[in-house]
Amino acid sequence: MKDQRFRQQFNFIIEIDKLKSIARQTLIVDGSRRENSAEHSWHLALMAILMLEHVDGGELDILKVVKMLLVHDIVEIDAGDVFAYEENDQERETREDKAAKRLFYLLPSDQAEELHQLWVEFEARQTPEAKWAASLDRLLPLAQNYATGGYTWKKYHISRDKVIQRNQVIQESSTRLWKYAQSIIDEASTRGYFSR
Repeated sequence: MKDQRFRQQFNFIIEIDKLKSIARQTLIVDGSRRENSAEHSWHLALMAILMLEHVDGGELDILKVVKMLLVHDIVEIDAGDVFAYEENDQERETREDKAAKRLFYLLPSDQAEELHQLWVEFEARQTPEAKWAASLDRLLPLAQNYATGGYTWKKYHISRDKVIQRNQVIQESSTRLWKYAQSIIDEASTRGYFSR
């Protein structure tokens, strides 16, 4: 039994290596290439730890947040990365749900259930941990877009209103981070990074 468990765990570990090949729309800060989803997840997990003092309303289970951020994009292995400003959420949700069921259930059932539940919780954005994770998942690409001269916003003709609408999630968990996000949006607007 233990050998089977080990094989399932290791097969999952090998399978999720594919996340390193999923290119996101966002460039890395130096502008030299697109970020991959594994880099994004790692970056967010570290950000969650470092910025924890800026959460509104009390303490969080930071280990849960880190786990959530490390697994939140694993579904992209099968479902692909969906551009943040894409409109068709129902189709994306269907693809991602199918991917979650295949990928997480490569693991032994106890671990599969845990990771799947963390992913579901992240997507639902109802708990303080999920709200914090989602806030960071919005703020980091916002900051990266700003740092690269509005690359993605310009490429896809994204308006200021769409950026504000997408990123309002940040205020659900942190007044400080929302003020910072607003300052980025204001400066990006002044610099002409948004479509009219």
